[in-house]
Amino acid sequence: MTRDLSRREFLRRTGALGALPLTASAVAERDLHDAGNRVRRYNRLGRTQLEVSDISFGSSRLRTGEEDIVRHALDRGINYFDTAESYTRRASERVLGNVLGPVRERVYIVSKTHVDDNTSAERIMAALERSLRRLQTDYLDVYFNHAVNRVSRLQNDAWFEFVERAKRQGKIRYTGMSGHAGRLTECLDYALDEDMVDVILVAYNYGQDPAFYESLTRSFDLIARQPGLPAALEKAKLRDVGVVAMKTLAGGRLNDMRPYEKDGASYAQAAFRWTLSDTNVDTLIVSMTSPKLIDEYLGASGWRKLAAQDAALLKAYAHLNGTSYCRQACNDCAGACPYGVPIADVLRTRMYATDYQDLEMAQREYRAFQVNAAACQNCSGKACREACTHGVRIDVLCAPTHRMLA
Repeated sequence: MTRDLSRREFLRRTGALGALPLTASAVAERDLHDAGNRVRRYNRLGRTQLEVSDISFGSSRLRTGEEDIVRHALDRGINYFDTAESYTRRASERVLGNVLGPVRERVYIVSKTHVDDNTSAERIMAALERSLRRLQTDYLDVYFNHAVNRVSRLQNDAWFEFVERAKRQGKIRYTGMSGHAGRLTECLDYALDEDMVDVILVAYNYGQDPAFYESLTRSFDLIARQPGLPAALEKAKLRDVGVVAMKTLAGGRLNDMRPYEKDGASYAQAAFRWTLSDTNVDTLIVSMTSPKLIDEYLGASGWRKLAAQDAALLKAYAHLNGTSYCRQACNDCAGACPYGVPIADVLRTRMYATDYQDLEMAQREYRAFQVNAAACQNCSGKACREACTHGVRIDVLCAPTHRMLA
């Protein structure tokens, strides 16, 4: 079967022709379709040597009583589970602990804590120990400095003191940093150049590849720019640092795409296949909120290139949502607001509310900002109107986001 044929058409033709023998590549593609609801590939996570499922469990929306979702993922072969102390008011860690604690040797568990410029080693250790108790384990496979958005947070000596002590005590195996804010590339470059991480967790999707995205948007005049994130991922691979991708759905307005999906293919699978086709990426995490979605997502497991219909789905999504989705790693809007509004972070929380349909998470993130978008209420928007090179109308979106989330 070639990717120019739908699976249904392929079966019709081979039946009519008396089921001609399949080539090796055809057999491989058939198997990917037929076993689409299981993990089909495990990759080495950089220098950690951990063999992780290529599509893995994100738990930022996991709530009390949702243990069956975790069990379903486990049954489908997912072995890498990502959480953080801040997710769903710590319910995420507790639910994961209830399911994964008894099977700890079969899985990899990672969590995160926010380390600021002046956070002490003692405070970081206390946060780790609370996470360990909730997760019902005595160690984490990777512990991340969470949502890093400026280099000064990476320069806190207390982090290195904590890491040395936690590793010596067997409480963490490896360390990493996560990020999805405007200074992401700058922070990644620093962490990699200083050799201070074993794994990076980054926002990365098809909208951040200029050659690919411009091929999708050329017909409707959007500008795609990439501030160097692919180069940072390549640097990570050269230094054998594990790469985990998040925000791979570019906002994830899945229902918008159902009218365009056919022959069993889905927008989510197309977006995941694009991410997994980048050999610098070891695995991706996605918020898993139901067994049905898990099965859909795992339809992309094992793929290392796009299927025939994928480009059309990604193009349709870019056309529908390209001017409302903020690529937080871009940072082209940095400094545009005279009042210091963190535009990319504000629009990220808007995404949580409008695309993810998770108002609680959006409000929690928004209310933690030291500076929010209150100033946008009475601003003409002239300073930021043209600041986004992707065409996102910052002046139109920020004020309503403040009203919705403040």
